[in-house]
Amino acid sequence: MDEKIILYFIFFILALFLSVVIAYFIIKRKSNSKDEKYIRELREGTKVNKVSLEIIYQRLYVTFLKIPLIRRYAVKIRRRLEIINVDDEYLTRMQTSKILVKSIAILLPLAIFIIIICSKDILLMGILLLAEIFMIDTLIDSMVDKIDNKLLKQQIEFFAEMRHAYHEFNMVEEAIYQVSQDDELEVSRQAEKIYEILLSDNPEVELEKYYDTAPNSYLKEFAGISYLTKEFGDREIDGGSLYLKNLTNITQEMQIEILKRDKLNYRFQSLSLISAIPLLFIEPLKNWAVSNFSFTNSFYGGKGGLIVQILLIVLTFVCYLLIRRVKDDDTASNASMKNTENPWQAKIYKNPIIKKIVDLFIPKKGTKDYRKITTLLKDAASKQKVEWIYINKIVAAIAVFFVSLFSFSYMHKVAIDYVYSEPTTEFDIIGSMSESDEIKAKALTQQDNYFLNKFKGKQNISIETIKVALRNSEYYKDATDDAIDKAAERIQSKLNLINNEYMQWFELLLAFAFAAAGYMTPTWLLMFQVRMRRLGMEDEVMQFHTIILMLMKIERVSVEIILEWLERYSNIFKEPLNKCINNYESGAWEALEELKNDVTFPQMIRLVESMQAAVEKIPIEEAFDELDTERMYYQEKRKDSNERLISRKGLIGKVLGFAPMITLFVAYLIIPLVVIGLLSMTSAFNTMSSMM
Repeated sequence: MDEKIILYFIFFILALFLSVVIAYFIIKRKSNSKDEKYIRELREGTKVNKVSLEIIYQRLYVTFLKIPLIRRYAVKIRRRLEIINVDDEYLTRMQTSKILVKSIAILLPLAIFIIIICSKDILLMGILLLAEIFMIDTLIDSMVDKIDNKLLKQQIEFFAEMRHAYHEFNMVEEAIYQVSQDDELEVSRQAEKIYEILLSDNPEVELEKYYDTAPNSYLKEFAGISYLTKEFGDREIDGGSLYLKNLTNITQEMQIEILKRDKLNYRFQSLSLISAIPLLFIEPLKNWAVSNFSFTNSFYGGKGGLIVQILLIVLTFVCYLLIRRVKDDDTASNASMKNTENPWQAKIYKNPIIKKIVDLFIPKKGTKDYRKITTLLKDAASKQKVEWIYINKIVAAIAVFFVSLFSFSYMHKVAIDYVYSEPTTEFDIIGSMSESDEIKAKALTQQDNYFLNKFKGKQNISIETIKVALRNSEYYKDATDDAIDKAAERIQSKLNLINNEYMQWFELLLAFAFAAAGYMTPTWLLMFQVRMRRLGMEDEVMQFHTIILMLMKIERVSVEIILEWLERYSNIFKEPLNKCINNYESGAWEALEELKNDVTFPQMIRLVESMQAAVEKIPIEEAFDELDTERMYYQEKRKDSNERLISRKGLIGKVLGFAPMITLFVAYLIIPLVVIGLLSMTSAFNTMSSMM
């Protein structure tokens, strides 16, 4: 490590420490003024120990909103937290600030470490710092997910207390009010909101608004069931309250979901970090290999090592993004959080010139390609528009094209610099050179560089021309013919390498090929997301079973109401259900038949057939009677389905998580050592054979 870098780092720490000390004394001096003393006297008796820290977070929140890059993340965190906290601005700001402070406290030291380690490789340092930006999203999402999971676990306790309160008051709204008195709990704020909805002048409209902002589907179910019970009354089923049975069903669903999340978190624990770690070991591994096996310097210092390095970086980014996609449950609540704001794609598309260019790439409405991309967006439950997807495709293609050209140019530069800077030896060395040998090798390189600069850029330089130049130089005026012949061959070989290091036609072709791959990447990501969502089809149908179980015994519930509830809580089957509801008034049976044709999952088709039977032939309770009688079976099946889903996702996550690490050791260390080592041994044996 460069001693100057360490010295600068120490000075930076000392300056930071002195700044904190000076700021402390300035604040202390101001706090002793008369005005400050008077204010402190007024605050006496109302001050709480933790308030000072909370005030710091509040002030930091305001500061974060003024910093352009951090502001983006502050708004993103706030958008998720304000739904959980329900109009509690103070708590939302404090939690947002706290999450940002923790993220900065983790990533800032890591950034300083990267700058120190990679000070000699600016390109790698830039890539690693860029990777840190991607890591911020993971850290923020994990911290917000903890708050979301905390809310889900609080709901278990909340529903348990609801049972006791309902037994006491026998009124839904009064029971909710009684249990929601604990202001410290996040779930209490949600309960207060539901209580206000039930007592409002138009609860149906307010309930629809709440469905759009509820943190999770279980609170939606609770709000909906509470409203139906308040409107239509409770019933006694099998010696117990139907409302309490429905609360039990929702509680069981939440317990299954909590176990599922815990197991997924355990399976994917540190996988994102493991996939990104190889980037930190590229430079140390390279230095170790070169210091112990100097013959590998031609690989690590040349184009070969740079190509593997770029491939490793690309693979790491791809695996990192895919791991997040695999782990993400893609629930309706999460899906509703994404792309609801005015994104940068929409702002760009408003420009008339850019709009005309983008429209040239978008298929015409009604064509096969347009239907294909819209279907893909629906299947992926993406909130993006077709225009946004094509803006992403065009931007990705342009970025990949220019990055490819830059990479090829940089490779040529690296190859030329390696020829000019690498110590020249007459034989391969295993291990490192001695100090005297290294001085001689560098001196020989300087001699060769003199002739390379003389003939650089001139094509078809014959070896005889080089020999004449060698004989006329002061370096070889007393050299033998054999030494001049060897030097001429070596210089001609270097000269050919330098003169051939320019942008080739096939590299431009490769840049276009990579750009085409970049253009297709947004589509491939949607296809990958569709594939991941199909793994959760069975889980969603099992959730439908629970919803139907809660609704089918409520009086005046129709098939249309059941469809509306299923569409509200669905994720994978949302579009077909929405289409069915829109066509329902034109003909219930025909709309359900079209729904059956739109879905391909057998269990979902079976549910639709039961709804068709309930429309014309038998009551709803009889149509879905098997769901009630086989409740235990479906619960066990749901658990088994979740286990298989977690196993599949875990397997995919492990493959993606360890792929960069395996590539690092195999493609960047083992294969170069073996191949170059064998080539060096072969060259050494040939040299020995020619000398004998």
